[in-house]
Amino acid sequence: MYLITHKQEFPLSDFQFIRFEVRNQAAQIYFNRPNVLNSFNSRMAKEVQQALQRCRDDEAIRAVLITGEGRAFCAGQDLAEAAPPDQPWPELRDFVREHYNPIVRAVRNLEKPVVCAVNGIAAGAGANLALCCDLVLAAESASFLQAFCHIGLIPDSGGTYFLPRLAGIARATAMAMLGEKIPASQALEWGMIYKVVADEQLLPEAIQLAEHLATRPTRGLGLIKRALNQSLFNSLEEQLKVEEELQGLAGESEDYREGVEAFLQKRKAKFKGK
Repeated sequence: MYLITHKQEFPLSDFQFIRFEVRNQAAQIYFNRPNVLNSFNSRMAKEVQQALQRCRDDEAIRAVLITGEGRAFCAGQDLAEAAPPDQPWPELRDFVREHYNPIVRAVRNLEKPVVCAVNGIAAGAGANLALCCDLVLAAESASFLQAFCHIGLIPDSGGTYFLPRLAGIARATAMAMLGEKIPASQALEWGMIYKVVADEQLLPEAIQLAEHLATRPTRGLGLIKRALNQSLFNSLEEQLKVEEELQGLAGESEDYREGVEAFLQKRKAKFKGK
């Protein structure tokens, strides 16, 4: 199977640096460069973009899980590619524009729930790609690191957007300027993530959560996500109008009718995601 976009793509079977599978209507995307702590190169970024496009376009996929292989979630950009020896260094704005921004946009615009399981260190762009997901679970041994300041850069991949909103401006500033490692328990205390899980239970619990969400009213969950996205920059009056409009759309869904009928008939609802 091929996915067609504006740029060259790869057959799903030819993914080299991610593992992609669909089970029980939930897609699983694994960053798969464990020998370099799942740091991103160009091909890996394109493969993640393609996998997310598949998740968007395939109606049979109703939830997504993102995690990492091995002992790390993602260490951010592979500096061997960003700063090759004895060669001109690539323009960093191009890396951000072509590699990371499309992934952040794809996750936030995907009107399906995206679960992230942070199984180890999440550094740089890796930390911020995790934080842009809808429900973030982290292993007890996991940690988050805004490593950019250590090499004279700024947080990208939505870091300067999500961090102040999740942790507050004071903590976001400290993380960005000091580059201190934040353990999972502290990230939970600061409101950055949803839940901390014992290491050995992280993947089973994250898969269970994604597969549970895949049985829920997908259309309604997508509209919840759209409403929350818009709430980040709307006034109260603007957001009330958004709620009015989106509630109308939700009320037109098959799942709404099924949910109400199941409630009245005192039975478990069987949602179709429509």
